[in-house]
Amino acid sequence: MRLMVTGGAGFIGSAVVRQAIAAGDTVLNVDKLTYAANPENIANVADHPNYQFSESDICDMDEMARLMNQFKPDCVMNLAAETHVDRSIDGPGAFIQTNIVGTYSLLEAARNFSKSDDAPKSFRFHHISTDEVFGSLGPTGEFTEDSPYQPNSPYSAAKASSDMLARAWRETYGLDVIVTNCSNNYGPFQFPEKLIPVVIIAALEGRDIPIYGKGDNIRDWLYVEDHADALLLVARKGKPGETYNVGGRAERTNLELVKMICAVLDDELNDSPHRPHEGLIKFVSDRPGHDHRYAINCEKIERELGWTPSLSVEEGMRQTVLWYLNNKEWWEAIRGKGFDVAKRQGLGQQKG
Repeated sequence: MRLMVTGGAGFIGSAVVRQAIAAGDTVLNVDKLTYAANPENIANVADHPNYQFSESDICDMDEMARLMNQFKPDCVMNLAAETHVDRSIDGPGAFIQTNIVGTYSLLEAARNFSKSDDAPKSFRFHHISTDEVFGSLGPTGEFTEDSPYQPNSPYSAAKASSDMLARAWRETYGLDVIVTNCSNNYGPFQFPEKLIPVVIIAALEGRDIPIYGKGDNIRDWLYVEDHADALLLVARKGKPGETYNVGGRAERTNLELVKMICAVLDDELNDSPHRPHEGLIKFVSDRPGHDHRYAINCEKIERELGWTPSLSVEEGMRQTVLWYLNNKEWWEAIRGKGFDVAKRQGLGQQKG
C-alpha cells in the first residue's frame, strides 16, 4: 500500500512506519516534529527507497491537500496528536488545535482528494484514537465499539471530538473512514514523560518512583508493536465505516505494573545499589479527574480480522525495560535538550 502516516516520528506512529516499510509498503511520514517526535525513532528506515518524510503541520489544510495530491495514498493513517493527559490539564489549547482542528484539516483534504481522478478507488481514512474517550469504568465491564463517549480530561475530550468529526465526514460526505480506539500503549521509543519510562529512569537513578493516589487505577496495557500490527491490518482489511477496539487483554493496577517493572530491574541490575527498586515507590497527589479503570473488549478485531496481541504484558514489559537499559543514549539525548524527566505536570494549577 501507499500509506500517508501523520505523526510518524512519534511513539506509535514510528512503530507503524517501521512495520509498514518492513512489509514492503511505501510510506509518506508527515510530522511537525514537536517535542515528543524524534527522528531517531525512524532512523533505521530514513534512507529506505520506499520512505519519504515531510515536516508539516496537519492543521495546514492546503499543505495536506498538496501532499495527498502529490503522493496519492491508498490510505491516510492519522496518528498525529497531542497525547499526554497531564499536559492537557496544564495547557489544553494545543490539544484542541492539533487533535480537533488538525483532524478537521486532514478530513477536508482527504474528502477533496477522494473525489479527484488521481485518488485510488480504494482510498480510505484511518483515524487512530484512544479508549479514554469512553470515560471511566467501574470494577466490572469493558469498553466495546458501542460504548457511549464520556471523556473526562481535555486530552480525551479533544480525541472524542476528533472521532466525532471522522464519523460525521463518513456519514455526511461518504468518505471511507475507519476508526480504531486503543488501550494504553507501552514499549520502545516512548517519550519519557509517560508512566513506564518515568518509572524505569527514576529507578535507574535511585530517585522516588511517583505513583498517583493509591496506585489502584487500572489500565489495559498494549505493546506498541502489537498495536502497530493491528493498525496496519485494519488499514488493509478493515470494513469501511467500522470502528475497532484494540486492546492488550492485560489489565493491571498502576501499582502492580510498577512493581512488575521493579522486579525486572532487580533481575537485570544485580549490582544496583537501589535494589530492591520497589523501595523507591512514593505515593503522590492524584491527577485531577483521574479515570479509575479502562478495559478494552477487542473481540471484534479478533473475530473479524484475526488479530490478537502477540506478547503478554510480562513479556512485553521485560522487553521494554531492556530496551531502555540498552538505549540510554536515546533518552539521555532528550534530557540533554532540556526536558526534565522528573518534573511533575498536570496538577491543574491555575495562573492568577
